[in-house]
Amino acid sequence: MYFRHHTLMLLCVAALCAKPADASDAHRADLRNALHAHYSAPADSMKRKAACFLLDNMDGHSYITFDLKDSNDTVVPFEVLSFPSYDSLEIGFRALEDKFGTLDFKKRQTTHDDSVITPDFLFQHIDQAFMAWTTRPFAAHLSFDSFCQYVLPYRGSNEPLELWRPFFYERYDSLFRAMKNPADPIEAAVLINKDLISWFHFDPRFYYHPTDQGLSDMRATTLGRCEDMTNLTIYAMRANGLAVTSDYTPYWANSGNNHAWNSILTADGKVIPFMGAEADPGSYQLANKLAKVYRKTYSIQKGNLAFQVDDVEKIPPYLASKSYLDVTSDYTSVQTVTLPIVAPDSTRFAYLCVFNSGEWKAIQRSHTINGKATFTDMGVDVAYLPAAYIDKKIVPAGEAFILDIDGEMHSLAGDTARTQSLTLSSTTKVKQVVSTDGFAKSELSPGTTYELHYWLNGWQSAGSAVATEQPLVFSNVPANCFYWLTAQDSDREERIFTYENNTQHWW
Repeated sequence: MYFRHHTLMLLCVAALCAKPADASDAHRADLRNALHAHYSAPADSMKRKAACFLLDNMDGHSYITFDLKDSNDTVVPFEVLSFPSYDSLEIGFRALEDKFGTLDFKKRQTTHDDSVITPDFLFQHIDQAFMAWTTRPFAAHLSFDSFCQYVLPYRGSNEPLELWRPFFYERYDSLFRAMKNPADPIEAAVLINKDLISWFHFDPRFYYHPTDQGLSDMRATTLGRCEDMTNLTIYAMRANGLAVTSDYTPYWANSGNNHAWNSILTADGKVIPFMGAEADPGSYQLANKLAKVYRKTYSIQKGNLAFQVDDVEKIPPYLASKSYLDVTSDYTSVQTVTLPIVAPDSTRFAYLCVFNSGEWKAIQRSHTINGKATFTDMGVDVAYLPAAYIDKKIVPAGEAFILDIDGEMHSLAGDTARTQSLTLSSTTKVKQVVSTDGFAKSELSPGTTYELHYWLNGWQSAGSAVATEQPLVFSNVPANCFYWLTAQDSDREERIFTYENNTQHWW
């Protein structure tokens, strides 16, 4: 790759990445001085700019470790690979809770990059990133900005710091010689991913391992969760000059849980999603419905909510990061939604929530202005609830609604004056078989007690019944609501639905 070098005085470079003085970042000042001195030659002007990019956006990046603790904050030893399977792990975890009470993973330690990272570590990452950019033909199309955003960063999430570039650069050096089109980043990505698929695999046991693995960990275990898979793929591909990101949805809109995956930026600016170590670009489909998609970035995004509050504890999880971008429109049709908010006058922000694993969970935020909030780029064909976040709890702040596939809003305010009977055959979306009486055959478990809930500024009970071989019938239930049918002692993964023409419509 050809670079157009510009001679820059060190004074100009210092101004480029200057930031307000702070007594707490003496280490960062030492890093800045070391990097300026190391890249002092005129020919190193772009590397100086790259160093400034890393330093100016280092705030908030860290290695975070977790421990399993009981309610007294006592550490309970727990190792996921000591269990032969996910099912046995869950049994073991429940046994620990029977013994110690409710258990939860809590932060053990946060090691901030700007307190421990060394100049030599950054020198090596910067030099190796530039080497990949300038020697891999499929990286030649990248602008300096794209290079900084999607190739240069030395970490993927909150994993331990490591020099992972040499391992993957050397590993694939001969592999690329067989490329049909040496300038095609997608072909290069597929070749790398097929190697990752051959030795690293998803393992649900790592849901109980919230400390992100580094490269050394992943080479030892060869197993991990989505976060590990996306990080491993970032290492392998960025080490070779490919602009690969990690995109994620905090909460699926029609299912429980969440998901993270990779995407690659093509030469023409398109985004192609894939699942590192599992599925190649062009052959990957996301499993569930999206309300929001965010992209992890190394660069700080000043518009994020974390910069608008005095305490990030006052905002919902997943919206407190300083480093993410909203990329929902790259993945699905979106619509801007403006609606009234019913909340205390002191409420500065409102949230839109999706229903996920038995709770309404915040997925987008907006300022409240004159009792209204505007939410941008919301995925369509999704059920939403406007809410406030008060004392770390989601509090309803308006009527639940459907944003249909055409982008139209349909309020489900609940109508207690108009009731209906519901004939219910399932707690979640299944391929329903219709019987001769016109109703879907029951997928419920005979002998199990089910409770029907309807949403009216909170979940209200419409009664309980024991299932037989036939669908359950609930009478005198308020109309125009979201409904939720749950089994006794279930994990609350059942889905909400509306009811029209004797049919459950799932959301």
